[in-house]
Amino acid sequence: MKTILTLGLLASTLLAGCQATSNMDTSQLGTIGGTALQVMALSDSDIKTMSDQSCASMDQKNQVAASDSAYVTRLNQVVAAMPQTVNGTPANYKVYLTKDVNAWAMANGCIRVYSGLMDQMNDDELRAVIGHEIGHVALGHSKSKMQTAYAASAARGLAAAMGGAIGSLSQSQLGALGEQFVNAQFSQSQESAADNYSFDLLTERKLERKGLVTAFQKLAQLGGGTGISLLASHPPSTERANAMQRRLDAAGGR
Repeated sequence: MKTILTLGLLASTLLAGCQATSNMDTSQLGTIGGTALQVMALSDSDIKTMSDQSCASMDQKNQVAASDSAYVTRLNQVVAAMPQTVNGTPANYKVYLTKDVNAWAMANGCIRVYSGLMDQMNDDELRAVIGHEIGHVALGHSKSKMQTAYAASAARGLAAAMGGAIGSLSQSQLGALGEQFVNAQFSQSQESAADNYSFDLLTERKLERKGLVTAFQKLAQLGGGTGISLLASHPPSTERANAMQRRLDAAGGR
């Protein structure tokens, strides 16, 4: 049932993109179902390739902090006790110099933290948010998010069959794919699961977990109307802070 619903969602996404495009040949509508099936059939290798390429494109579009900058020095210290591999893939951290408050991770180990987020968070809070993003990768959410991003990108670009489509994506298409991935939202259950993953990860590594509570409290104060995934969270940041506080209380506050 879950697969059928996902296929329906992907087909709807593609159809919406087709309807918004001018001069559309109606014969192209017949490829929608096939494209949805092809998107669902993306292999782990396909996802990694798309993640490699779209992450590289995002790095080109954003100002990446120099390796000797204060932001990178701090980030390296923050993640020193965090996993250096995710699902067997080395974690690759970089900082984007921007006032935006965000962070994200792709299935290829590409983890990007925005300086705007670092300015808002103390080290424990930043580590908690990064643990949450790692959770999305470890739990397979980032793979499904890339599938959805590709579906939308394919709709806009009117990509036909999957065969060779990944290798033939232009720089502009890769940029659009990266943006689509970053701006797409996870489901409520995925967000909650990633929160709990971060809590368990911090517990396992004997790191401070209170940052999970205070980070979401800060995000709630910042508001949810920016369109950034961290701020437009599902469930809302206040509920997520309360959920993490309940887990902390159940563990005796330690």
